[in-house]
Amino acid sequence: VARSFAYLATRDREEFVTLHLDKGNHPLCWDRVSMGSLSEAIVHPREVFKTALISSASAIIMIHNHPSGRGEPSPEDRCLTQKLLEAAKLLEIKVLDHLIIYGDEGQFFSFREHGLL
Repeated sequence: VARSFAYLATRDREEFVTLHLDKGNHPLCWDRVSMGSLSEAIVHPREVFKTALISSASAIIMIHNHPSGRGEPSPEDRCLTQKLLEAAKLLEIKVLDHLIIYGDEGQFFSFREHGLL
């Protein structure tokens, strides 16, 4: 996760990545799902879970950045998270968190810590 923070904190475009985890919550791989513009990245559940299924992930952590430096999730971020949670439930893949990386020092907003998962 720390590598994802460092990587996303330096990006000038919004990117959405997933960290795939095994049953013991050990990392299997990291997948860049989408690279977008300064203010958005197009993310579809099919693309999020395609590689999670291929890697036999038991759980995922979703991570995206806000190059604007804004830490709060947008209404679109909240809607997408709910859509992805529904898909994960059908696929029996746990979503451990959705993190938003912002600011030059890699500060983050956790959906789980804020009761949004």
